[in-house]
Amino acid sequence: MTKSAHGVTLMIAGVALLTAYDAISKHLAQSHPVGQVICLRQAATLLFIVPYIMAATGWRALRVVSWPGQLARGMLFVVNAVLIVLALKLLPLATVITIMFSSPIFIAFFSAPLLAERVAPARWSAVLAGFAGVLIVIRPGAAAFEWALLVALGAAAANALRDIMTRRLARTETSIAILFWSTLLVMAAGALTAPLGWKPITLDAAAWFVGAGLFGAAGHFLMIEAFRLAEAAVVSPMRYSALLWGTVIGFAAWGEVPDAWVLTGSAVIIASGIAMMRAGGAESSPAAPGR
Repeated sequence: MTKSAHGVTLMIAGVALLTAYDAISKHLAQSHPVGQVICLRQAATLLFIVPYIMAATGWRALRVVSWPGQLARGMLFVVNAVLIVLALKLLPLATVITIMFSSPIFIAFFSAPLLAERVAPARWSAVLAGFAGVLIVIRPGAAAFEWALLVALGAAAANALRDIMTRRLARTETSIAILFWSTLLVMAAGALTAPLGWKPITLDAAAWFVGAGLFGAAGHFLMIEAFRLAEAAVVSPMRYSALLWGTVIGFAAWGEVPDAWVLTGSAVIIASGIAMMRAGGAESSPAAPGR
């Protein structure tokens, strides 16, 4: 297997694991408060991140240069986590994934004022096309419109702002430091909701939370390895396989079937995302939901 083929395989596998991570979050949110879900799934993720730090990077890699930047990214991660879990609780899995694909649209929109980056005209055309795809999915004003669709859209916007802050922080902080401190902050924010009525954790629920942590950590690791082995332009489009995985898991677990509007909108959003990647590089590629 060539490095490119190996990278594509790892990316597809990583996306599948992260989609399963979101599906588990959706399952847990049906019977547990949102704050409890985001706290315990991040705690489970740390169960796998900490051994990696001890074995591979050492604790010095967690040194913080910019605490304001880490706190800002962490708070954006909190907002994103709350909105994505709430959206997963209220909407079909494939619908949430489709709307989260709009994150690169917000990245392109925010990158000019926040990062002082020039957005080429070709990318702006792709942004407008992607926004049209979002409108097809949410259909504002239609009888079938649900306010929960705006929750998912807000999650995509928060995800974009978090990614932009990540780009700024990466100038001074290590990747594992960014991941560790943001994960810790999300866990702490979720823990603050404990007095509001957390549910008792059964052995079954505990297994689901640990599974979420394993899938989340493994999914991110495989995606990092995919980018290490192959060019970003080759592996990034494979992130769109999340829609396929989301449709399969959503149907198997909850009998969810995306309607024609979601499928049409997703096709437009995917096409615009690929156009953005070709117009301005792989940094426009979509992040998987909930990351």
